[in-house]
Amino acid sequence: MTDTDLGPREPGTGEDYGFPRVLWRAVAEHPPPGVGRLQRWRSPLRGPWLTSVLGVLLLVALPVVTLTGLLSYIAYAPQLDQARPGDVGWLHLPVFDWPTRPVWLFRVNQGLHVILGLMLIPIVLAKLWSVIPRLFAWPPSRSVAQLLERLSLLMLVGGILFEMATGVLNIQYDYLFGFSFYTAHYYGAWVFIAGFVAHVALKLPTMLRSLRSRSLRTELRTSRADTLPEPADPDGLVATDPAPATLSRRGALAVVGGGSLLIGGLSIGQTLDGPLRSTALLLPRGRTSGTGANAFPVNRTAEAARITSDLTGSAWRLTLLGPDGEVVLDRDQLADLTLRTATLPIACVEGWSTSQTWTGVRLRDLAARVGAGESTRVHVSSLQENGSFNQASLLANQVADPDSLLALRVNGEDLSLDHGFPARVIVPALPGVHNTKWVATLDFRSA
Repeated sequence: MTDTDLGPREPGTGEDYGFPRVLWRAVAEHPPPGVGRLQRWRSPLRGPWLTSVLGVLLLVALPVVTLTGLLSYIAYAPQLDQARPGDVGWLHLPVFDWPTRPVWLFRVNQGLHVILGLMLIPIVLAKLWSVIPRLFAWPPSRSVAQLLERLSLLMLVGGILFEMATGVLNIQYDYLFGFSFYTAHYYGAWVFIAGFVAHVALKLPTMLRSLRSRSLRTELRTSRADTLPEPADPDGLVATDPAPATLSRRGALAVVGGGSLLIGGLSIGQTLDGPLRSTALLLPRGRTSGTGANAFPVNRTAEAARITSDLTGSAWRLTLLGPDGEVVLDRDQLADLTLRTATLPIACVEGWSTSQTWTGVRLRDLAARVGAGESTRVHVSSLQENGSFNQASLLANQVADPDSLLALRVNGEDLSLDHGFPARVIVPALPGVHNTKWVATLDFRSA
């Protein structure tokens, strides 16, 4: 595209101005400095076909990332006012009691959300590269309808970049942005969703037409020397003065796909136990920590939570509250109760998870000691005085599950202080932060 392409088009060229014509012409005649230079994109790979191939990948994968993210929000039980953000007005989701079966539900949901989201980064960047001439087109709009399309594109591009940037920073525990990750990520998701739906509705016919214009099998067999530009297109993606190809379309897709697979390979170990955990190089909590039976990841250490042996030693007591009043138990008394052992995963919002064998007292047995019935919720309070997750509420189905435990031991040994000694909650399919550590009080309440 040359500098002369920046001015108004004559009627009949397919670039006519809509109402108000005077406004669009005035905008077109005053381009910002440097726009003409930015528009001189010369790669012969750019065109509707390559853009559409990348678009198909995102069309399949982005709804999965979006859905798993929304399900993660529901898993935090917004009906108990403990999801973040809390009051979201008309953006609230239809909630349900998060199930405890299968026990790996939250582990798979959050692992898929994080790992697939990371793997999409190279594809998103490649897609933006493929349409970059349109991002700098001048004038940015020639009609009200085109202006609305550009606004939807701004919501789509801005939304996805914001979600990926804040998501990666959250995984790395680098909160550089100075605002609540949970709140911003939730609202940012809805901005992206609105832009995504509008963009698909507007561009799906074009995408399908572009995909039919060339054979994928033929392109994958075409060498760099034989790679030619696509025919000129009305959107201006194809360069008017293309440079010689330095990479075939096959090579470009291989680079993007290889980058995605590499990121996936360096991330997936965080959700798996065994040797692959050591390959999770991109995740700060993805590899082994602790020693012996307690050698698995720790999100918040006892030191960070200001938990000391003075709080968790012989003076520690567990307080049970319920319809029949109050019961206080020390750790020896808890250990003398009927114990249950269950192998359950623990999974965190950052994407890492691990499965361990826990031993403790069933929550429903503790509820019975204070006269709580089957339809009973519990509010769990920790010795930890400060912090976002020093307490949590569990739904009635979570209390009633036979594998929901107040755990005392893990893998045959006492919990370490970092893993919640003297007692912690462990519930099937529950978000990790709600498996409260250093438990002080269980308040059983009617649902």
